[in-house]
Amino acid sequence: MSNELSTAADRFHSAAIHALRYARREDDASGVSPARLSALSVLVFGGPKTIGELAAAEQVRPPTMSAIVDGLENDGLAKRAPDPSDRRLVRVQASAKGKRALHRARERRIAALTERLSSLEPDEIETVRRAADLVDGALRRSSAPPAPAARAAGSAGSRA
Repeated sequence: MSNELSTAADRFHSAAIHALRYARREDDASGVSPARLSALSVLVFGGPKTIGELAAAEQVRPPTMSAIVDGLENDGLAKRAPDPSDRRLVRVQASAKGKRALHRARERRIAALTERLSSLEPDEIETVRRAADLVDGALRRSSAPPAPAARAAGSAGSRA
């Protein structure tokens, strides 16, 4: 079972990387960089975050996230505001313009993937949907992200 699971994980990893690369081609049309779109996604779907929380979610260092947030603010896609319960903290939140930009970019990505998958038969589409549900559920049940060393080792031999 372990070898079968490893093979399935390897195939899923490659497919996920290829799907994301294909979908990211649509990001140019949004006028927002992939890094900014990713951070914006965390804010839109996860709510306001401190720079540290956002950096942890995106797996980057806080100075890198500060630069990303600066870009989002300059484009009017996000704003910093004092935390209502602790005014020493600053939280970043998506603006209405940011939410619209993210949803448009997401719609473009989904449309591109829909087009790419349109040659599949109905039973194959159901298999893809079911597989996505299973993987999503398994990942959501995992309470802790893998350690940095495990992430690095896992990506070294990738076929993506």
